Amino acid sequence: MTSTTDDATVASPSDRGARQRAPHRRRIQAPSLADEAYDLLKGLIVHGELAPGERLLEPALCRRLGISRTPLRDALNQLAGEGLVTLRRNRNALVTLLDGDELRHLFEVEAGLEAMAVELAAGRMTETELKRLASLQTRLEKQHAKGDRDGYFATNTRIHALLVEAARNPVLVETHQRLLGRLERARYLALNRLGRWQESTDEHRAILDALIARDADLARRHMHEHVMHTGVAISALLTR
Repeated sequence: MTSTTDDATVASPSDRGARQRAPHRRRIQAPSLADEAYDLLKGLIVHGELAPGERLLEPALCRRLGISRTPLRDALNQLAGEGLVTLRRNRNALVTLLDGDELRHLFEVEAGLEAMAVELAAGRMTETELKRLASLQTRLEKQHAKGDRDGYFATNTRIHALLVEAARNPVLVETHQRLLGRLERARYLALNRLGRWQESTDEHRAILDALIARDADLARRHMHEHVMHTGVAISALLTR
């Protein structure tokens, strides 16, 4: 499956984030029901439409998504593997609670991974990838100006995925993808609750400028600061 956004030409981990936009308006139509259910439920969790601690009632979800229990349970198992859902024996699953201390640790790891990614990408990105990144940055700034939070979040996800992919390190890409689900809803909450829009947009611009200059050290420092700003803020909010 590929993204339906206008600048995507190949499938990437960022496409899945783009498909999460406005999940409540969609119903499952693709033949891979478990994968589609996974995408839609993940979007509902990330965007807060299924709140932390909320019980996931299978009959209600089956009606909402228009599927049977088998693909729904497959999707819940996938989400549990990413830490977004908590499965309970002979009881309804729950949307996993957000924990401030855990998120602080996750963001520390994420900051290190993405800082390493842009440091490598500074020397390995093609000019075509840099142009695509610049195009996404322009879109990000326009979405910020319009107050399009869901669009901004989808574009932000695509930017981070592109930067990780540009490192040309499959192990790094795989490790990053495993963490992403557990961090996405915290990032969305940060945009919504902490007024991170303008600051985040400016930080993305600084990272782009460093990459255009092929300044690996500056790109690494900007990315590390960018990820940690979000992590520290959201961790403090949840701890309080």
